[in-house]
Amino acid sequence: MGDFNQSVILEAVRHAVDGRSRIELAQVTGLSAQTVTNITRRLLDEGLIREAGRTISGPGKPRVMLRLVEESRYAVGVHLDPAVTTFVLLDLAGEVVRRSSLVTPSEVPARIVDVLAVRIDELIDASGVPRDRIAGVGVAAPGPLDAARGTVIDPPKLPGWHRVALREDLAAATGFPVVLEKDTTAAAVGELWTRRGPSDDSFVFLYLGTGVGAAVVRDGEAVRGSTRNLGEIGHIVVDPDGPRCACGSRGCVDVVCTPEAIVARAEHRGILALDRPDGDRAALDASFSDLCARAAAGDAEAAALLREEAAHLATLTLVLTDLLDVDRVVFGGPFWTRLADTALPEIGARLERSSATRAVRTLPVQSTVVGDDVGAVGAACVVLDSMLTPRTSDLLLGR
Repeated sequence: MGDFNQSVILEAVRHAVDGRSRIELAQVTGLSAQTVTNITRRLLDEGLIREAGRTISGPGKPRVMLRLVEESRYAVGVHLDPAVTTFVLLDLAGEVVRRSSLVTPSEVPARIVDVLAVRIDELIDASGVPRDRIAGVGVAAPGPLDAARGTVIDPPKLPGWHRVALREDLAAATGFPVVLEKDTTAAAVGELWTRRGPSDDSFVFLYLGTGVGAAVVRDGEAVRGSTRNLGEIGHIVVDPDGPRCACGSRGCVDVVCTPEAIVARAEHRGILALDRPDGDRAALDASFSDLCARAAAGDAEAAALLREEAAHLATLTLVLTDLLDVDRVVFGGPFWTRLADTALPEIGARLERSSATRAVRTLPVQSTVVGDDVGAVGAACVVLDSMLTPRTSDLLLGR
C-alpha cells in the first residue's frame, strides 16, 4: 500500500507542469495530509521531487510547491525494427535527452544483441548521465513475444529470431534490468506518457512501420491481452479484390497496407522504377519517400495511389473502432508522417460517414505527438511507467 500511495503522489506531481503543494496533493489524491507529508518527505530524500518556490492561494501561509526532478532517473528505449533500430534516453519527465539509430544488422540474433548493448553504452556515455541513474532498458520488438520468458518468437520480418531470449541476453550484456514489450503497445504507452491525457483516456493506436500493427488504450492504460500480443491485425481484409496473402485470403493488411506493398504497387504501375533490390530496407524507405514526394508535387498517379492506400487504412480503422468503441484514433510510426496529409482527411471522413457510433459522437483521428521515434520513446516510457504509474492490481495479494 505504501508503494502504491507513493506512485499516486509521483503521478500527481508529474502531471502538474507547475508543481503541486502538499495541500493540493491531498485534495487530488484523497490521501490524508499526514500520509502526503510522509511520502513527500521520502521522495525529497530520494531526490525524485524538489521544493520549487512558494505560492499564495487565498488566506494562510504561502504553499510550498513540489516538482518532479527530471534528471533524477532516466530510462533507455530501444526499438528493434527490421529496417532501422532506434535508441533514445529519456529523463523522468519523458523528454528525449539523447538518440541514435543504425540500420538493423542482418546478422545472427546473438551478434545483434551484442551490437545493441554496445550502442546502449555509447548512448549513455555520450549523454554524460551517471549509470546509477538509469532505471532500466525498455525494448520494443515486433511480435509475437513470449512475455513470461522475455523471448522473441519468429517475427515475420526478422528471419532467424526463433525464441531468442532477448530480455535475458540484453540484461546480461548491459547490466541493466530489461523490459520487453510489443512494439505497437510500447508506442501506445509513449503516446499516453507524452500527451498526458485524461485518466480515462481511450484510443486505438495504428502503427505504420515495416509492418502494420495496432494497440489499444482503455481507461488510461495499455491493454496487452492474455499473452501480451494484442494488435496482430495483418490478416484483416481491407480489399477483397486485392492480392493473394500467404494466409489464403485476398487483400489482407499485410499485402495491401504495408510500405512494401504500397511501393510494389507503385512499381507495378510504372510510377516508380523497377530497380529496387529485394529485401533492401533502405531502398524501400527511399522509394516510399520518393512516392510521397511525387504525390505532394502534383503527380496525379502517385496521388491517386496514396488516396487508395488511405481508403484501405480507413477501412481498417472503421473495423477496429466499431469493434473496440474507443474515443479517438492515433496514427504513428516511421512511415506515417509522409502519408499523414493524404490519409488523415480520408480516414476522418470515412469514420464520420460510416462509424457505428456516428450518431453519438465524432471520432477524432490524430497523428502521434511523439513523432517517428514513438516505438523507442514508448519502450523507455514502459520502464518509467512501471516505476511511476499507480495500478490497483499491484494491491492484490499473491497466492
